[in-house]
Amino acid sequence: MTTKQMASLNGNVANGNNSDVQSIIESAMQTVEDVMHNVVNSDVDVLQSASHHILAAGGKRVRPRLLMLSYLATGGTNIDHAAPVAAALELVHTASVVHDDINDHGVLRRGRPSVNAIWGRTFALLTGDYLFTKVYELMAGYGDLNVLFSEATIALVEGETLQAAAVKNKQFDRETYMKIIARKTAVLFKIGAMLGGRLNNASEKQLNALEQYGYNIGLAFQIIDDILDIVGDEKELGKTSGIDLDQGKGFASVEDSGNGNGHGHSNGHTNGNGNGNGNGNGNGTPADPMAEIKRKLISADRIDRAQDQAHSLVQMAIKDLDVLPDTPYREALIDLAYSVINRTK
Repeated sequence: MTTKQMASLNGNVANGNNSDVQSIIESAMQTVEDVMHNVVNSDVDVLQSASHHILAAGGKRVRPRLLMLSYLATGGTNIDHAAPVAAALELVHTASVVHDDINDHGVLRRGRPSVNAIWGRTFALLTGDYLFTKVYELMAGYGDLNVLFSEATIALVEGETLQAAAVKNKQFDRETYMKIIARKTAVLFKIGAMLGGRLNNASEKQLNALEQYGYNIGLAFQIIDDILDIVGDEKELGKTSGIDLDQGKGFASVEDSGNGNGHGHSNGHTNGNGNGNGNGNGNGTPADPMAEIKRKLISADRIDRAQDQAHSLVQMAIKDLDVLPDTPYREALIDLAYSVINRTK
């Protein structure tokens, strides 16, 4: 986007021109996209090619959209001030999925061959590292916001490590599952919403509301992701399906106990328990173990229970937004929350 176009966009936001709010939002997201593609340029061909490959594949971009909408919903007007932070948030997520595909042997990501499927594990590892380090460059001028950002990235790595340990030790109960998804997924949603508000010096009340909103839709997002890992079509998902189930991850692998009523909290814990359980190890079904596991899970209504929890989390998240001004950007945050549970990929 040119400087003139950016000035026009910022002016429309500042003047409260809501006649084409969707256009403003999409223009803001395109700015984020441009920032990401520009920052990963390198004279090392493999790093540039692999980085552009995974970014060009697109993705849902839920996390940066959440940040930009939170910024706009609290009265932010300077899109080019917020866009680099949103880009940094998405690069953290993108780096993590590049590394995930190495760990999980995933060969498809965002509808394309994964980085490690094309360039191999070593270059995929280095590409993920490169994307992570580019976050430092983007966040260099944002002072104390880096503290929040670092806390979120630490939690992300902790969550992935807890998941690997739980699978290795075969100790995957509901409490562990909720702790894992709180750190590996919900924390980036939470921090995205908070950073959007912090960039605009939102009130403490608004920041607390955005924190809870982001956290709860992050939990819901991961629960739905785990459901889709069981019932989703690989072509529609755009990534290798069934990996989490096959490796003993996800809600399907959780021991069947507890009442299944979850409630999110921003400190990475819950005062309830997750839904959707079962053994999920595929033993004793030589013909097609994955199909048999999925059949048992569906027949046991575990997916319905998990969906109910995800819907409850989204309703709580939407309620938290009552403290924000009644603007089209708040409505867009509500729409984003519903999109988390109504998606098919």
